[in-house]
Amino acid sequence: MAHGGGTWLTQNKVMPGTYINFTSLAKATAALSDRGIAAAPFELNWGPEGTVFEVTSGDFQKNSKAIFGYGYDAPEMLALREIFCHATKVYCYRLGSGGVKATNTYGTAKHPGTRGNDITIVIAANVDDESAYDVSTLVGGSVYETQTVAGASNLVDNDFVVFKKDATLKDEAGVPMTGGTNAANISGEDHQAFLDKIESYAFNALCCPTADASVVTLYAKFAERVRDTIGSKFQVIAWQPAADYEGVIGVWNEATHGSIANVAKHSLVYWVAGAQAGVAVNKSLTNTVYDGELIVDVEYTQAELEACIKAGKFMLHNVNGTVRVLEDINTLVTLNDEKGEIFQSNQTVRVCDQIANDVAVLFNTRYVGQVPNDASGRATLWNDIVKLVQELERIRAVEDFDTDTVTVEVGDNKKAVLLTINGLNIVNAMSQLYMSVIIQ
Repeated sequence: MAHGGGTWLTQNKVMPGTYINFTSLAKATAALSDRGIAAAPFELNWGPEGTVFEVTSGDFQKNSKAIFGYGYDAPEMLALREIFCHATKVYCYRLGSGGVKATNTYGTAKHPGTRGNDITIVIAANVDDESAYDVSTLVGGSVYETQTVAGASNLVDNDFVVFKKDATLKDEAGVPMTGGTNAANISGEDHQAFLDKIESYAFNALCCPTADASVVTLYAKFAERVRDTIGSKFQVIAWQPAADYEGVIGVWNEATHGSIANVAKHSLVYWVAGAQAGVAVNKSLTNTVYDGELIVDVEYTQAELEACIKAGKFMLHNVNGTVRVLEDINTLVTLNDEKGEIFQSNQTVRVCDQIANDVAVLFNTRYVGQVPNDASGRATLWNDIVKLVQELERIRAVEDFDTDTVTVEVGDNKKAVLLTINGLNIVNAMSQLYMSVIIQ
């Protein structure tokens, strides 16, 4: 990333940037940025290899076939539908490399993958112009596009086919493409390639879609490194991680599907990643209804669920026949003076991450190299930070904010600024009710 960031112990940083600590008590403006952004890799039969590409929920609903090779409601799109239940934008990545593009006499598939084998080219003489041909691209048996041209050199490449401009057109009832293959296997190296690519992006939740314990650890360590040394704040959602960290959310419920075969047991991570990305900074996922398509195993006793909460497990459970989130928590279980119980709440982490990300954007774009580190410059920074926290207070993410708790001072050198917010009171959603009724 262009600027430094992360946590600090002493004021000895070299890179310009923002270094922010959150501890328990013993856009380029002072405005809150939007949430709803997730990052996730997928095992796909179609699409570009080795690149991150942005897809909005609207793109997915309207252009799923052009982007991913299948219609929105296709079984192959289950993971996308799950994450887009709540995410508004996803940085997508196709896992694996070395796939082969399908081909035939008239063209080559735009992307590698087995979906290319479902492409057929149909050619017929045009009924109105006997010197022209109607060239149709069929995908999965349905016509995707038809072009009327005098010859192959006039064909325009589409979302599925790169046409061979030197081909000779003639009537063809249907020429299928063949030879398309996916990557031979998906390994930890493929996941590492994704993490290397995604590190420079900003998002709220990162999905780890595997049950491989070593790859899960890879994602957890990635989150810890990026959060604490680079300063990019997000949470990773992973299947049964061996983690003890507020930046990692562990999903434990197994899942199946009523009509789609071979659904991986860890598939719920996609929905949780989308839900964590999409939940507002002043909200909690506790008691949220699961609104995806999976059949979630919620056969747990009360005692088992209590043990899960104590162990930092993000669980779904059965409430009168409805599947709901039990408690919006992360994997942090080891507490100390700097990270107390409040950091086990994902709502707390969201507020901290919101402040960290927004202050970093504010400082890196408006202050670094531009504003003098004098009394007037520090007063301007103080004012921007206060506005940001006051906006959090307005939406009830924090409460009882006292502007006197914000101080901006000269750091240990003339280029450094020490900003302190002492005693920020983060609001959490109600979770428990203790009621006493006294009868006379």
